[in-house]
Amino acid sequence: MFKHEKALLQAVSVERANPQYAALLQEQLGGANGELKAAMQYMAQSFRIQDQAIKDMFLDIAAEELSHLEMVSQTINLLNGHEVNADSVPAGEIQTHVQLGLNPGLINASGYSWTGDYVSVTGDLCADLLSNIASEQRAKVVYEYLYRQIHDKKVRETIDFLLNREEAHNAMFREAFNRIQDSGSNQNFGTTLDAQAYFNLSTPSPGNGFRNVNAGPPSFN
Repeated sequence: MFKHEKALLQAVSVERANPQYAALLQEQLGGANGELKAAMQYMAQSFRIQDQAIKDMFLDIAAEELSHLEMVSQTINLLNGHEVNADSVPAGEIQTHVQLGLNPGLINASGYSWTGDYVSVTGDLCADLLSNIASEQRAKVVYEYLYRQIHDKKVRETIDFLLNREEAHNAMFREAFNRIQDSGSNQNFGTTLDAQAYFNLSTPSPGNGFRNVNAGPPSFN
């Protein structure tokens, strides 16, 4: 069951309208690494989780992602201003001005519709947790790119909050993975020496130019 609270998780505002930036921010509403994708992915993954504490965590984070979607949508709404004017968006999606009447849409920054194909569900908790860790990391990267491209202090405050919450979710998923990493697909992986071999296929190779195939992967330090 879900319950809608009228107050946003954190209040949002903007210093001034900026339709071009609103088009950019659409990426975190209807894009492949956006808030709707995260909410739907974590909720869909939760249904077969047997560990009740981890199941609850997935659903709690999914619910919070919906609240993030509400914050992003309201910010987009404020950035769009009050005038339908496609000329105010020289690059990116213009559906907001020609189809949606300035309403935030379930589209990305290029105008492509959100799709359930963005959602990854395997039924294996190890694989799903690793996918979620990567999802949170990608969302952080997109928010960081967006942060660099806006000087509106109020919008930056919103993005800063959302960035920090992505980091919090990342840490929660990592903690859950550490708890169950000896189960599921991790338990069945690496049963022969083939799992320990590193094939050096780079010519010429860095360092001494040779690595024994059984010596393990490079550290990338």
